[in-house]
Amino acid sequence: MPTKPELTTAPTAPAPCITLIGMAGAGKSTVGYALAQELGWALVDSDHLIEATYGARLQDITDALGKSAFLDTEAKVIAAIKAHRTVIATGGSVIYRDTAMQHLASLGPIVFIDVPFRLIEERIARNPERGIAMNPGEKLEDIFNERLALYSHYATIRCPAEGKNPAQCARWICDHLPHNFLQDDRA
Repeated sequence: MPTKPELTTAPTAPAPCITLIGMAGAGKSTVGYALAQELGWALVDSDHLIEATYGARLQDITDALGKSAFLDTEAKVIAAIKAHRTVIATGGSVIYRDTAMQHLASLGPIVFIDVPFRLIEERIARNPERGIAMNPGEKLEDIFNERLALYSHYATIRCPAEGKNPAQCARWICDHLPHNFLQDDRA
């Protein structure tokens, strides 16, 4: 496990972060919490940053702005993240804006939490208030298939999450990070 940083001043040199991407319902926030605990790092949920910016629920923001304006807003919030030793759990739509993804890639590895559609569909059905950026008439399966290619494109690591609990996913991610990633963090 990485050592604790010196806390007398804020870091001036970039320190690594790990970003989690994947569909709504994939477990990014839950796995993110487990991963942050495993590493002794902070956790940031970008959906919560958007909600805090607007003072409203994510679905209400998405509905009010429409898909395109919401994606632009999400990208601006992501691009403003200045973090060190942080697990960043993103919204499922973050992959639609290259500027957001390039910023996240500059912070460290990007991990795709890969969950099959049937599980995503079940989880979203249990929480219909979950914010999902979609246009009227779009189907969840179509969005899933469209995003799958983008998640794969941007991911440094693809974590097969089916059959794993959040702690197991966190351990799997730690075991599959680029060679010396966590050792470099100790410096």
